Amino acid sequence: MHSDIEMPKIIDVGDWIDLRAAEDVFIPIGQFKTISLGVSMELPEGYEAHMVPRSSTFKNFGVLMTNSLGVIDNSYCGDNDIWRFQAYCVFGGLMRNGVKGTLIKKNDRICQFRIVKKQPDVEFGKVERLDNADRGGIGSTGIR
Repeated sequence: MHSDIEMPKIIDVGDWIDLRAAEDVFIPIGQFKTISLGVSMELPEGYEAHMVPRSSTFKNFGVLMTNSLGVIDNSYCGDNDIWRFQAYCVFGGLMRNGVKGTLIKKNDRICQFRIVKKQPDVEFGKVERLDNADRGGIGSTGIR
């Protein structure tokens, strides 16, 4: 872990743990950057981490996480297996060298993670029918 990045900590409100940018990164609108979070972890055996943007990340920085959800397997645990946030800039009000974009500063909280049990071992089989009632397809529960 970078010594100048605040250590992740569990907070009293919420179930997710915030992670911070480990570097200053300017991202032009329409561009993609991988942002170091400055941490590597050894997760408990049988667990993995799920990483998502914080609810305020888009509002504050104008970026989306490119793969929607980051999955960190417990095998990703070496000294150089540094966690990263993949960001795509949609909007930003900062100009740098005539280019409009956003700036994420070192120690800005940009994403969050939680540790969850890995999926149990499953077996798949081929069947002719499922013999269950159809739910009605995507969007079948309506708009409201």
